[in-house]
Amino acid sequence: MRNHFLFALVVMLAALFLRVTPVEFALLSLSILFVLFAELINTAVEAVVDLITPDYHPLAKIAKDTAAGAVMVAAMGAAIIGYMILAHYVFPIYGKVLAMFGSPADMGTVVSVLVVIIVVIMIKSLTNRGSALEGGLPSGHAAVAFSIATAVSLNTCDPLVSLLCITLAAMVSHSRLLMRIHTLREVIIGSCVGAVLTIVVLLLFKRFS
Repeated sequence: MRNHFLFALVVMLAALFLRVTPVEFALLSLSILFVLFAELINTAVEAVVDLITPDYHPLAKIAKDTAAGAVMVAAMGAAIIGYMILAHYVFPIYGKVLAMFGSPADMGTVVSVLVVIIVVIMIKSLTNRGSALEGGLPSGHAAVAFSIATAVSLNTCDPLVSLLCITLAAMVSHSRLLMRIHTLREVIIGSCVGAVLTIVVLLLFKRFS
């Protein structure tokens, strides 16, 4: 519920800032309320199932999984509605921001990724934590993933492509947490190192090209 309320707050503030129409605001509000409603029902189902049978039971598992699936379906529906409403407000702004950097050269893209890899290995050797490809500070996978996502974003200047690449980079970073190879701090630092170094290198290539 905390995560749902946090996302709801971000969406509502974005809707107010972007000045969406009353109908669009109503649709966003209904989508958010439906997700919260589904989460409440899911919690109620889990509580009732635990009350009836605290031990493991196949039917109890089906009931809980179905209730959780209902929340996921509601969240996916809300995400689709949110995308359809907010995309034509956000994408033009995001496209202008990407266009400010211009389209970097191919060599700059390759060099930026190589620089990120070298810096990550250097930091790991200095901190003496983890190997070049696994563990330690920062997360190399997160750094390279966000470096590539940043390079693709600046090369294409396409908001949708950029968001898809960033989503993929976030999934790669999240997998390092799920596998308990890195801590959240190591993943965040790796992501920032990858994105920031890539932007700096590409800007330097653009300036001196």
